[in-house]
Amino acid sequence: MDWKLEGSSQKTESHVLQEQEVTLEDTGEDGISESFQLLQIDVECEHREEMTLPTSNAVWRSKNVQRKQRHWEKIVAAKKSKRRQEKERRKANRVENSGIYPQHSKRFLRSLTKERLLQAKHSGPRLCIDLSMTHHMSKKELSRLAGQIRRLYGSNKKADRPFWICLTGFTTDSPLYEECLRMNDGFSSYLLDITEEDCFSLFPLETLVYLTPDSEHALEDVDLNKVYILGGLVDESIQKKVTFQKAQEHSVKTARLPIQEYMIRRQNGKNYHSEILAINQVFDILSTYFETQNWPEALKKGVSSRKGYTLQNSVE
Repeated sequence: MDWKLEGSSQKTESHVLQEQEVTLEDTGEDGISESFQLLQIDVECEHREEMTLPTSNAVWRSKNVQRKQRHWEKIVAAKKSKRRQEKERRKANRVENSGIYPQHSKRFLRSLTKERLLQAKHSGPRLCIDLSMTHHMSKKELSRLAGQIRRLYGSNKKADRPFWICLTGFTTDSPLYEECLRMNDGFSSYLLDITEEDCFSLFPLETLVYLTPDSEHALEDVDLNKVYILGGLVDESIQKKVTFQKAQEHSVKTARLPIQEYMIRRQNGKNYHSEILAINQVFDILSTYFETQNWPEALKKGVSSRKGYTLQNSVE
C-alpha cells in the first residue's frame, strides 16, 4: 500500500517537471528574459526599501544631532540678545551724556592721544625704565615685566598729562624684547624711546632721580626738569637694595614714594607689609599725583590693600 502511494507521488512529481519543461519551451528565450527582469526589479525594490528605512541606531543619532543643534541655536540667540542689549545700553548712555561729554570718533581720539604724547616728549616729565638688569631674570619674570610695561604704557596713553617714556638698556635682540613683541599688541609702534644706552650716560646725572623703596628721602613733588628712573626688575627672590646700590654707584639722587608719610600699617593676620610695587603701580601713583597734586589720592590708586597699608584718615 505504501509502495503504491510512493510510486504515484513520484509519477506526479515527474509529471509536474515535464509540464514545467514544456512551459519553458513554449515561452522561449523572451519569456526567460522577462522573468529575470522581473526578479531583478524585485531585488532592486527590496534593496531600496532597506536603504530608505533607517535603523534604530541612525534614528538615535539623528535625534542627538537635532538636540545639539537646538542647544547651539539657543546659545547663539542668547549671545545675540546680550549684544543687542549692550548696544542699546551704550546708545542710551551716549544720548544721556551727549550734553556733557562731546562725542568723538576713534580716529580723532587716537590723533589726540598721539598729540599729547609728542607734546610730553618736548615739554612733559620724563620717565626712564632701567632694563639693564634683566639678564639674570627667568622667562616667567620677563613675562611679568613685559605685562607691566604694557599696563604702564596703557595708563600713560589715557592720562591727560602724560609722561614721555624711555626704555633704556634695552636691546632688540634680548629675550625681553621678544617677550614684549609676543605679549603686547603693536609694541613696535609704541610712542616711546627705546635705546641700548644706559640711563646714566643718556642724561646729565644731576637731572636723574632713581625711585627706589630703599631710599631715605621721600618724593615731595614731580619736577619737570628731572628725569625719574624706575628699575625694570621683577625678582621673585626679592633681592634687596639692588636699585639703590646701582644709583649710589653712579652718584645719582634717590627717592621713595611717600607711603610712610601718608599711610599706616594695617593690622592683618599674616603681619605682611611691603612698599615694593610693580613699575606700572609706581607709574599710576606718579601720574595721578602729577594731575591732581594730591598724594593721598595718588597713593590710594597705586598701593594695593594686599601690601598691608591704608591711608591715615581712612576709617575701617
